[in-house]
Amino acid sequence: MASSEEYLFEYKGCYFIKTLITPEYLDTLEDFEIRESDVFLVTYPKSGTVWTQNILSLIYHEGHQNGTEEADLIDRVPWLECKFRNVDYATRTSPRLFATHLPYYLVPKGLRNGRAKVIYVARNPKDALVSYYHYSKLNIYIKDAQDFDILMESFLAGKVPAGLWLDHIDGWSTHRDNFNILFLTYEEMKKDLRSSVLKICNFLGKSLPETKVDDIVDKASFDKMRVDPRTNYETIAPDILDNTKGHFLRKGTIGDWKNIMTVAQSERFDSIFKERMEKLPFKFCWDIKDEL
Repeated sequence: MASSEEYLFEYKGCYFIKTLITPEYLDTLEDFEIRESDVFLVTYPKSGTVWTQNILSLIYHEGHQNGTEEADLIDRVPWLECKFRNVDYATRTSPRLFATHLPYYLVPKGLRNGRAKVIYVARNPKDALVSYYHYSKLNIYIKDAQDFDILMESFLAGKVPAGLWLDHIDGWSTHRDNFNILFLTYEEMKKDLRSSVLKICNFLGKSLPETKVDDIVDKASFDKMRVDPRTNYETIAPDILDNTKGHFLRKGTIGDWKNIMTVAQSERFDSIFKERMEKLPFKFCWDIKDEL
């Protein structure tokens, strides 16, 4: 794999992909004007972002029955820091939905007064790492991580897009009182998607009929999303994602890290992460058999 210096740049302590984001654009985000109706989905990379993007879109557009049926997910819930389609966010009609991997200190300062809503989705960092390992083979701008051990060391050092997982989740958690924020985990969504959808609806103040909730849960299932080119990022330009090498939505499972990581790698990972993770105010349940 290429060194982090080859395809990443550092901006205020966080790493970004050079060809997708510029420091100049990141500079403008501090004063990005926030609307009360805005909703920001925040995740560390490969933590259920596309899944939750789709859920949010389905909630707000009631199953995509108002003209969004043919719109790509990336247009319905665009990336704050990556303007793939060069859309003018200032003229976008409300409510605006955004996705971002930004750490808490790089998001627009207007978010800190609680005027808009933030949903943070966390995932087992081992699964996030393994998912990123496979994703790197699709993204044209990320050099293939042929050696998983080298990629893991970059991940443990935080020299990957969005920086160190521990810093990302710890930052958002520590400063949670500065935001109107809901925390969810990928694992709880996998175990009971309906309850998670209802929790999101409640946080957003959206009351939907039972039939609409059923429809959202159905359309947000992994199998349905995987065969939908709009939600599987198949419409992204081929000079960004090479879909001939695999699917953006690959497995959507819990515990896939066990199929990649050796015992030694898992122990190495734990030696770096375990102490700080234990101090986080979350009850993490990484296994599908765990009780929430």
